[in-house]
Amino acid sequence: MVKKEKIGPILGHHPWVFSHALTNIPEGIKQGEPIRLITMNGDFLASGYFNGYSQIAVRIWGYRDKEEVDEGFFIKRLRDALDIRRRYVESEKTDAYRVVNGENDWLPGLIVDKYGPYIVVQFHTRGIYRWKEHIVSAIEKLLTPKGIYERSDIPLRTDMAEEELTGLLYGSVPDTVEIKEHGLKFLVDIKHGQKTGFFLDQRDKRVSFIKYAKEKDVLNCFSYTGGFSVYALAGGAKSVVSVDTSSAALELARENVAINGFDLKRCIFVCADVKDYLMNEEVLFDAIVLDPPAFIKDRKKKREGVIGYKRINEMALKTIKDDGILVTCSCSAHLGMDEFRFILVEAGAKTHRLLNILEAYTHGIDHPQGVAYTEGGYLKSLFIHVKNQDHI
Repeated sequence: MVKKEKIGPILGHHPWVFSHALTNIPEGIKQGEPIRLITMNGDFLASGYFNGYSQIAVRIWGYRDKEEVDEGFFIKRLRDALDIRRRYVESEKTDAYRVVNGENDWLPGLIVDKYGPYIVVQFHTRGIYRWKEHIVSAIEKLLTPKGIYERSDIPLRTDMAEEELTGLLYGSVPDTVEIKEHGLKFLVDIKHGQKTGFFLDQRDKRVSFIKYAKEKDVLNCFSYTGGFSVYALAGGAKSVVSVDTSSAALELARENVAINGFDLKRCIFVCADVKDYLMNEEVLFDAIVLDPPAFIKDRKKKREGVIGYKRINEMALKTIKDDGILVTCSCSAHLGMDEFRFILVEAGAKTHRLLNILEAYTHGIDHPQGVAYTEGGYLKSLFIHVKNQDHI
C-alpha cells in the first residue's frame, strides 16, 4: 500500500518505489516476487517486482492489474522494445543495438544487447534474475539467436557467486563476433570486453564524427577497440592515433581498421595511460575524441571525479590546434549536463580557448530514457569547436 502523499511519482511513471513511500513491507517477501501497488483506498496503481528490504523496495514493470507474469509477459515486453529498434535502428547496414534498456523498456534491471545473430544479457538485480529462465526462453523464441551469453559481471551483482555472473545460456558464441554499424564492420569480444563488448550507446556520435575527419589528424583517447578511429578513417582522416591502456583492445582496434580495408599506415596504436600521453605529447591534432570511463562511480567521489574531468579536458585542449574539434564525453550518471558544461567552461578559461558547442548528444534511439526516470541519464557527448581566444 502506497502512502497518499507518495503516489505522484508512480502516476508520473517513475519506475522505482522507495521503501518510505510504502505503509509497510511484510516480512518474508523474496526478491523478484510480483507486487501489486495500491492506494490507501485500495485502488490499483501499478505492478512490479519486490527489489528488497532496501531503499528501492519495488521496481515497476506495468500498469495492468492482475497481469500474469509468465513467459508471455516477457515476450510482450521484448516485442514492444524490439519494435522500436527495428523501426528506427536495424537495417541492412546496422545489425547491432540494445534491445532492452532496463527500466526504460519496463523490464527493470535487465539489459539485452544484440550483436548480429548473438545476444548478450545482463541481470542487474536479484529480482530480475529470478525470472532468468522465462527471459532467456522469450529471447530464444522472439529473436532466434545463434547464441545467448550472460555478462552480469557488474558491481551491483557482487552478492552473487562468480559462476552465476557470466557464461553461455543458449547455443554457442564465438570468441569474437563480427557486426555491422552504418555499413562498417567491427569485431566484438562479448565474452571479455567492456560492458557487453562494444559501446553501442555511441553509435550516433561515431557516425556524426565522420564529417569532422576529412584530411584531419585525429587523436582518439580511451579508444577501446577503435570505434571512433574507424569512423574517422571512413571520413577521410589523414592520420589517426588511438590511445588505450588495454593492449588486447588495441589489437582488436587494429583488426577493425584492417577488415574495413583502411590503410594501417595511417594509424598509430599507443598502449598508454591517456593522461600520461597527453601530458607528454608535443604534436597538435586537428580533432580529438575524449571518451573516458566514468570518473564518478558514486556520489561520494563526485568532487574527485569532477577534478579528473576538468584535468583531462584541459590537457586535450592544450593538444588541439586552433580551429579544431573536440568530442568530449562523460558517462557518469552523477554528473549532469550543466555540470559537465561548467567543467568545460573552467577548462577553456584555464587554457585560453574559446569553446562553442556544435552538437550535443545523450543516448541513442536504442537507449531510450523515460521522461520521469532522470536517474537513468548518464551519457553526455559534446562536439566542440575550439579557437584561440586571441583571435577574437
